Amino acid sequence: MKTALEESEDADNAEGAAKRQKLDQSSQQLAFENPLLPLASYDDDEEVKERRDRDRATDVNDGKMEGINALNEDEYDDEDDEESRAEQGRHSRSIEVRRDCPYLDTVNRQVLDFDFEKFCSVSLSNLNVYACLVCGKYFQGRGPKSHAYTHSLEAGHHVYINLCTEKVYCLPDGYEVIDPSLDDIRHVLNPRHALFSRENVIHIDQNRQWSRALDGSDYLPGMVGLNNIKETDFVNVTIQSLMRVTPLRNFFLIPENYAHCKSQLVHRFGELTRKIWHARNFKGQVSPHEFLQAVMKASGKTYRIGAQSDPVRFISWLLQTLHRDLRRSKKGSSIIHQCFQGELEVVKEIHNKNIGEKKENGDNGNDAGNVILETSKMPFLMLGLDLPPPPLFKDIMEKNIIPQVPLFNILKKFDGETVTEVVRPDTARMRYRVTKLPQYLILHMLRFTRNNFFVEKNPTLGGGSYRVFVQRKSEELWYEMQDLHVSETLPQMVALSEAYMQIYEQQQ
Repeated sequence: MKTALEESEDADNAEGAAKRQKLDQSSQQLAFENPLLPLASYDDDEEVKERRDRDRATDVNDGKMEGINALNEDEYDDEDDEESRAEQGRHSRSIEVRRDCPYLDTVNRQVLDFDFEKFCSVSLSNLNVYACLVCGKYFQGRGPKSHAYTHSLEAGHHVYINLCTEKVYCLPDGYEVIDPSLDDIRHVLNPRHALFSRENVIHIDQNRQWSRALDGSDYLPGMVGLNNIKETDFVNVTIQSLMRVTPLRNFFLIPENYAHCKSQLVHRFGELTRKIWHARNFKGQVSPHEFLQAVMKASGKTYRIGAQSDPVRFISWLLQTLHRDLRRSKKGSSIIHQCFQGELEVVKEIHNKNIGEKKENGDNGNDAGNVILETSKMPFLMLGLDLPPPPLFKDIMEKNIIPQVPLFNILKKFDGETVTEVVRPDTARMRYRVTKLPQYLILHMLRFTRNNFFVEKNPTLGGGSYRVFVQRKSEELWYEMQDLHVSETLPQMVALSEAYMQIYEQQQ
């Protein structure tokens, strides 16, 4: 005969088993509904499994679900987070550390590429990902049931690096490898803070030393090409342009400057900046893939891979978003405003006739010639310059060639005297005057005219791609950069190009 206490325990056990069965069924259903969810366990040893069993038993006796919830979270715990587990009073395991791994000679640096997102090539998960240092592929976990462990048995590849902790392990044995010969891989995975100390960053423009990639090619740090993933040349020219803005570049080369920020866009931009100026890269180009993923997410896919866009619109969005994410208060400043923000005085002339029509009072008498002036101050991050209209007739070469226009002529728009006619939101005459120049002035030429049917480019060109001319301060030489193509050019060629956007530095 069972006692009341035993009957209560049996009921609790049955209830706990039913809850576990229901949870397992829902987990399996979710796993098959979402192919991105991993279908295997990625625990690293049997001790973790034993701890899970103890947690499950405790949960059954208590009749609560907290243990099962914690169990589901532990499925993806980073196995290297031993210190935090010790602080929580959990069982910690000892990992063998060796300096004499016999498989280090199988490491192939030629195939390593850390510019792409850190996703497992099997489960497509970004949790606890390792890179195989033999073939370069990414796999999740390193426990007996993990994809990295399976790959080590099937392919005979034994050396793996954790892309988060940068620790190197030998599989399937499972011991950690400590060897200084692997430091160069860590430098490429995450350019070291020691290379970008504040003292080194200040003198980075004085460096004239070339670096050598693994394939034997030479490259200049900071003058590396960017991979055009698919219709992303508008992003590449923007990045290359901003890399020449010294205070902005120096700010993002030092991660401590924005350690408080939680924006992925900010950290990805900083990571890309360090990779471009890194002197120990394995190759002479960089892929902005991870930065593009952050851009897609932050912009709600307004700017995405595979869709061409306007670099002027993109740089405007990028600067405003970086400023918003970097500022510590709603009205606070940031490195973006310190570099690019200027101020305009805007004088707006409005005729009384227009005001009367807007108010529908029918007053079109003698006051129609009177003018009301509205003066205001307006901050800006870039200035738009108007180009003369294209000619109506083609020349002898059957082209609508627009003669070169001196920059000072189109800058008269901001002399405070030249009148600009506007029709939106109201018909008015505007006069602009720059009252505060930023340290770096961004000018863009209005070459595109939009209407309800199409976008017209001035001058009439059917297509093309974006390129950028940049100056290397250490040698005062000019370079033409178009995606992966980087070549030295003459200063005269810069003036002859059809400029769409220019960045000028104010001389102190």
